[in-house]
Amino acid sequence: MELVNRPRRLRSGEAVRRLCRETRLSPDSLIYPIFVDECLTGTRPIESLPGQYHYGLDSVHQAVAACRDAGVGSCILFGLPKHKDARGSSAWAKDGVVQEAIRAIKAADPDFYVITDVCLCEYTDHGHCGLLKGETVDNDPTLELLARTAVSHARAGADMVAPSDMMDGRVAAIREALDDAGFANTPILSYSAKYASAFYGPFRSAAGSAPAFGDRRGYQMDPHNAREALKECALDVEEGADLLMVKPALSYLDVIRQVRDNFDLPLCAYSVSGEYAMIKAAAAAGLVDEYRIMCESALSVFRAGADMLITYYAKELAQAIRKGDIG
Repeated sequence: MELVNRPRRLRSGEAVRRLCRETRLSPDSLIYPIFVDECLTGTRPIESLPGQYHYGLDSVHQAVAACRDAGVGSCILFGLPKHKDARGSSAWAKDGVVQEAIRAIKAADPDFYVITDVCLCEYTDHGHCGLLKGETVDNDPTLELLARTAVSHARAGADMVAPSDMMDGRVAAIREALDDAGFANTPILSYSAKYASAFYGPFRSAAGSAPAFGDRRGYQMDPHNAREALKECALDVEEGADLLMVKPALSYLDVIRQVRDNFDLPLCAYSVSGEYAMIKAAAAAGLVDEYRIMCESALSVFRAGADMLITYYAKELAQAIRKGDIG
């Protein structure tokens, strides 16, 4: 049979396949979520997130050391405060849980990169992301409190702030406040396209941030909408965001791709608690290979166009990259 010249698949072995990979991952692109409980001493397993822990202010350095050992150099901090009220005043307290956690981390490892979640839902007694007017979040008065929170994080030593509240105008308010306080070089990672998703359940249990009534569909995005995500990103870019985010990740890979194609800013995706918990549950039932699913899921997010990924699997993924199983 006469052979004609035609394209061939790479069949020359693992080395050349790795050499020719179109999508490459690095441990530097992984961000690990850390939950710090102001009332806790030591650590406590998070029931809704198998393999994850709450840390006390006395033990948060252990989470950082574990990240470093795995090759992860960045975290995003979430705080569980002692005190909650209608305004969420613990969010911007000088000695608040996140502020003290930043100081503890920087004392243990000054070069570890700390991103802070800026929102009020973990600090309000009603569990919503801002001040209420009746049973509706009052957008504009909330902006001042978010800005105060972001500035307090920067003063404590945060390297980056990440507003997740989805209030209109919050990026501009935070940028102005940071600049006025002398933190013009503190970047803003905006939760630009944050969907009203069913995938947040385990996180809300872990962070104690479930709303006491109603839901957050009034200020988070409708899962039906992709073009709206581009509008939200454009508004955040105009207001001064330095990085954009799509959350959740796996059910919104199409949105990640569209944001990547339309904006030049660095793009982060958040592989949220429900995504992690599903893989854990399926693996525990013997239905999937957890390691391979973890790697393939993360790869899909980067292939879609993300530059960085917040994930509860950050440490395991960093080790997989080092081994050459993904990367």
